[in-house]
Amino acid sequence: MCAHVISLRRFNRRVSRPALLGLCLFGLASCAAVRPSPALPDLSTWELRQTVLGNISNWEFKGRIAVKAGDEGFNGKFNWTQAGDAFDATVSGPLGIGTVRIKGDDQAIVLTDKDGIQTVLVEPEKELYTRYGWTIPIASLRFWALGIPDPAAPAATELDEAGRLARLVQSNWVVEISRYRNAAGQQLPHKLTVSNPNTRVRMVIDKWTFFDR
Repeated sequence: MCAHVISLRRFNRRVSRPALLGLCLFGLASCAAVRPSPALPDLSTWELRQTVLGNISNWEFKGRIAVKAGDEGFNGKFNWTQAGDAFDATVSGPLGIGTVRIKGDDQAIVLTDKDGIQTVLVEPEKELYTRYGWTIPIASLRFWALGIPDPAAPAATELDEAGRLARLVQSNWVVEISRYRNAAGQQLPHKLTVSNPNTRVRMVIDKWTFFDR
């Protein structure tokens, strides 16, 4: 999370009531402390994009997701909210998965399944794949969705003619951004594909919102 690799402590598989209460209170405090920001600063160069977007920590997007893993897959909605080091993501789709909520910070990541059962994920990508047959790159997605590499790991990048990220190889994933569109006064990713040897995730981001404290 943030500009560092997620460092997860070893928690019990079941979440304690105090831990869950803490996450809920943090989320409520974050929502109360932010307000929409009308526009982003200048992102006219690749250096500016990395600096500005890498330092913005309060935002959300709403969009759609299509996941393909072997013969399995689904289409659904995908929303992500970032508040400092904490994130709250929901994935909804058919095939019996209902709505899956993944919420956490640099201390713990909690999965809530369609039945409301909550589990701490120690190895999120691996455990999501074991449980559902697909996964999403939780540690780095907050950066890739913005169109920049995760600063915590080495990356190979390719830029388009406008100096924006077109392709990224990082942490055994390939990120390809096929379309940008205007959001908060700047060009931000609209359509992107994130894939590894086992899973392909296609995302369409319909709405960006950025917040000021």
